[in-house]
Amino acid sequence: MPKLGQTPLSILDLAPIRAGGTPSDAFANMVDLARHAERLGYNRFWLAEHHNMPGIASSATSVLIGHVAGATNRIRVGSGGVMLPNHAPIVIAEQFGTLEALYPGRIDLGLGRAPGTDMLTTRALRRDLVDDDNAFPQNVQELLALLAPAGENQKVRAVPGSGSNVPVWLLGSSTFSAQLSALLGLPFAFASHFAPQRLLEAIEVHRHYFRPSEYLDKPYIMVGLPVIAAETDDKAQFLATTQFQRLVNLVRGKPTVLLPPVESMEGLWDEREEAYVASHLGVAAIGGPATVSARLESFLEETGADELIITSDFYDHADRIRSFEIVAEARAASAAGEQLLAAG
Repeated sequence: MPKLGQTPLSILDLAPIRAGGTPSDAFANMVDLARHAERLGYNRFWLAEHHNMPGIASSATSVLIGHVAGATNRIRVGSGGVMLPNHAPIVIAEQFGTLEALYPGRIDLGLGRAPGTDMLTTRALRRDLVDDDNAFPQNVQELLALLAPAGENQKVRAVPGSGSNVPVWLLGSSTFSAQLSALLGLPFAFASHFAPQRLLEAIEVHRHYFRPSEYLDKPYIMVGLPVIAAETDDKAQFLATTQFQRLVNLVRGKPTVLLPPVESMEGLWDEREEAYVASHLGVAAIGGPATVSARLESFLEETGADELIITSDFYDHADRIRSFEIVAEARAASAAGEQLLAAG
């Protein structure tokens, strides 16, 4: 089983907007976090497409990917993900072909099949709705073909895009994309940071059905994980109330900006909402350095994940930076311990 010290760690960012803040503030914090992530040795920095969400500024995902890639030097930057049903495959091929031409060898294209928004906004995005379960596999294969070297008689080409071979991932919170990614021989990322219930089933499906391809010779699974790390367990539980409040407002159908943490959630949620938050954050690591390190190690043992992608909600940007520092320190300590064991 993988150990923390050997496992690549990545970051999923939504460019969150906090109370009293602006999208410009969110983008400045996004770039600052990406630069810290690069310095701390994180593997990827991904951004997720959402629409009509007051607290999320990452709607123009490909634009922000270019902005982050231009502000960093080595870290891979990509989408976690682009919601393919909202776009024509050729548009995404051109966008990510352009990004790959600008930042060679650093761009990832993660694809989701959900709209990333409510139904009214979905209609505004797409105009004509189709059966995504049938259309999504076809659109993925069309996109893969557009990113591959163009055939001699190919009439429609992505320029830029053709021959760029941008790495494509499938994302999901069920077994649908787990199986599709396996059959296509693509890497798979599971969204257990908000839907952990089918995590182990999806991992098993991906590994069982995987077919080696020109992209991968064996299964590769990255798993999303919410992490709220602080100097002590008590402080982490306090800071986590920002995320708790966001989820409560989400389940009420009133998504909001990030709110300051509170001393107690008593009176701010009912039993049903508290249970929803607990379910949503079922695999979360919330605590001080020792607690978070132990949770990450046990999570890797449970899942056998090849990579972890971490997401978090913090009201204060400095607290968020510190959380990712604590995770990086835990990984470094684990790696040092493994080296000692190997040497001894």
